[in-house]
Amino acid sequence: MSEQKREGRVGRTEPNPKNRFDSPFVSDRYILIKNTKQFNLIRNFYAAIYRIAAAVDNKTFAAAVPPFFAAAAVPPFFAAAADSLWPCCCLQSPDEDFVIPSLAGWVESHRLNEKSRISSRVLSENHETDVDKISKILSKQYQSPDKVVEALKGCGVSVSNSLVEQTLRRFSNDLTPAFGFFTWAKTQTGYMHTPEMYNTMVDVLGKSKKFCLMWELVKEMDELNNGYVSLATMSTIMRRLVRGGRYDDAVEAFRGMKKYGVEKDTRALSVLMDTLVKGNSVEHAYKVFLEFKDCIPLSSQIFNILIHGWCKTRKVDDAQKAMKEMFQQGFSPDVVSYTCFIEHYCREKDFRKVDDTLKEMQEKGCKPSVITYTIVMHALGKAKQINEALKVYEKMKSDDCLPDTSFYSSLIFILSKAGRVKDANEIFEDMKKQGVVPNVLTYNTMISSACARSEEENALKLLQKMEEDLCKPDCETYAPLLKMCCRKKRMKVLNFLLTHMFKNDVSMDAGTYASLVRGLIESGKLELACSFFEEMVSKGIVPHHNTYKMLEEKLEKKSRSGIAANILQKKYALLRDIDKSLQEIQRENEQRCEQEIEDLMWEIRARNITPNTSLMAYDL
Repeated sequence: MSEQKREGRVGRTEPNPKNRFDSPFVSDRYILIKNTKQFNLIRNFYAAIYRIAAAVDNKTFAAAVPPFFAAAAVPPFFAAAADSLWPCCCLQSPDEDFVIPSLAGWVESHRLNEKSRISSRVLSENHETDVDKISKILSKQYQSPDKVVEALKGCGVSVSNSLVEQTLRRFSNDLTPAFGFFTWAKTQTGYMHTPEMYNTMVDVLGKSKKFCLMWELVKEMDELNNGYVSLATMSTIMRRLVRGGRYDDAVEAFRGMKKYGVEKDTRALSVLMDTLVKGNSVEHAYKVFLEFKDCIPLSSQIFNILIHGWCKTRKVDDAQKAMKEMFQQGFSPDVVSYTCFIEHYCREKDFRKVDDTLKEMQEKGCKPSVITYTIVMHALGKAKQINEALKVYEKMKSDDCLPDTSFYSSLIFILSKAGRVKDANEIFEDMKKQGVVPNVLTYNTMISSACARSEEENALKLLQKMEEDLCKPDCETYAPLLKMCCRKKRMKVLNFLLTHMFKNDVSMDAGTYASLVRGLIESGKLELACSFFEEMVSKGIVPHHNTYKMLEEKLEKKSRSGIAANILQKKYALLRDIDKSLQEIQRENEQRCEQEIEDLMWEIRARNITPNTSLMAYDL
């Protein structure tokens, strides 16, 4: 370090070494507190909007502010009250309270509470599980994880691995309650988080881009000294860093794995490169390859990852160079290598080159896999060459290549898109006879197809069938169902689906919220649309500008004077400013962390302090 830089630090106040790595945690909590203020702001300005809108158009809006605006500490999605929480304008027609008779028993078996507001998940008092008890507490709005810990004290729930797993899954998109619950659970007598639970929490923190907190947790895992930090942990970290656009940080995490007892071996290198390629940065993956190819044994998988990455970015020449180097290093191109090129040609709809590559594979004795056939069939189907796609199916059977669940799901998709619904249904039934069990992808394909045709009964029966087959739904399962209910104004069924979603521990993400807001706006349910809009903001999800504009335009139409829309625009602009300031706080926090790490490393090199690896949680 230069003398000039060293002298520049003489007059600077040094942080307390004991708190050197405590400060990032405090800063992250500060951001969470700011998000609570953000929530209060949104609640207040929506209350103003409704008062004005009510004065302008009494036929559509209630004169009184909806009750969830009065509950300062409780966000609308989880609000619970004894009186009716349905907005007074919800049930305006028989269609909105309609449930298909053949499904009424199933819907009622889930104890749909007609007094619950559509955006309230009311848990049954008669069959309340420990997870439900915890969920009721976590469903309130808290300023920080510490407040969550205080709220959970004395709840009378016995902590177990299954309870922690289900709760974290249920609140995986809501950081404050998830992290608070995790912190509380590890203090309970007779319970200790497993490595898997720590990895889940690391993933939740990474998803929320709370990287300083994430590294603090990894440091805690390392101090347990039971091999808690594994390749699975580091894989999660690298994946979340890449998804956050921090490619270099992901590579640094790989470089520093050994300090946590995780070897930098062939498997770990494959994980990093695959993560970078899936994060749309094959360039970073190639740099990693060049850096470590002489010190870590290579494998055919590593070369296939590179080939896939180059093909994905349409750089076929680079992919061919990678295949050539693969051969020079003693690895023969395999079915995965050729399938990468086939996938590229399918994407370009160059089916002549697809056929040429398949012939080349045959000449070299490389038999296509079920994945290869699935990619070709799917591409032909999307290109509306249905007959050619079905020929691939016949060719596959003649080659004694057994179809799997993904193949059947793809075949069902292209047949449904082509309007051959009967054939798609027959395939769905036939796959069970062939011993292939439908998975969530298969059901999602069938449900999406039914919803696209507005076949409400069929779509809901498929969801019921999933439940009977113990096939866990995901966000993609519910998205078309929620959209269809909004379109058909099935408010009671919509409420049932939200309850069903919560009971299946499916946490609503940004896409689900946006879809609900748009669907409710289009169906004329502005009050509910605003409720979900408010709720997504309260969770720290910044709505897309198009969603806001759509809501603004509808409010503008409902307000003859345009006052409501003006308030919405001003307050939303303020919300954007707050969000930018929060991002700036986080950037400053990260810069300060980096500066402190640099200072620490300088002191170590200058031999001014004794190296202590426990203080180097961020130096990866």
